[in-house]
Amino acid sequence: MITEVIFDVETKRLFSEVEGNDPSLLGVSIASAYIRQVDDEQHEISGELKSFWEEDFPEMFRIMGEAKRIIGFNTIKFDVPALLPYAPENFSKLPHFDIMVHVRAKLGHYLSLSTLGKYTLGRDKTDVGTNAVMYWNQHDPESLKMLQEYCEADVLLTRDLYDFGVANRELKYIDNWNNVASFTVDFSYPKEVIDSTRQIGLF
Repeated sequence: MITEVIFDVETKRLFSEVEGNDPSLLGVSIASAYIRQVDDEQHEISGELKSFWEEDFPEMFRIMGEAKRIIGFNTIKFDVPALLPYAPENFSKLPHFDIMVHVRAKLGHYLSLSTLGKYTLGRDKTDVGTNAVMYWNQHDPESLKMLQEYCEADVLLTRDLYDFGVANRELKYIDNWNNVASFTVDFSYPKEVIDSTRQIGLF
């Protein structure tokens, strides 16, 4: 079996509230993760959605440290550096898999999670990041519940987009002529990862 973690974070502040564009200055309010096991063909065997407030981050980092792939959207430029003030030293060196990096490699430019979700899956994001900061600042039970639900919804959208790419080897978007177009992706594991999990399974 292969352990995967699909995650997303929300922050306490906006870039307009800090100097420069360094996500590590924003503070992380909550992180949500879908933790699962998949087989050699990347079919899900079991999975669990969990959310982590700041006091729970050590548990999350322990789980991530055991994963073969840590999947997200725009995580290399945003989520990973946002978490660095809380994270163990080796966090950025873990096997991060950023869907956006693969999009840019194929198209030469970035696309939003909202765009890819809408045209690949027929689903959009449930809210926006500026509201997530507002929910944190309000800090009442209902607002914190909305913050958690939003973060978890982004995780599930990312999971389903990734799984579509695994199964269909393509993602869809709207091109410059307002036509729905697709581009190929390869989200398969390197042979050495598959071989190592099979080897472990023999013992």
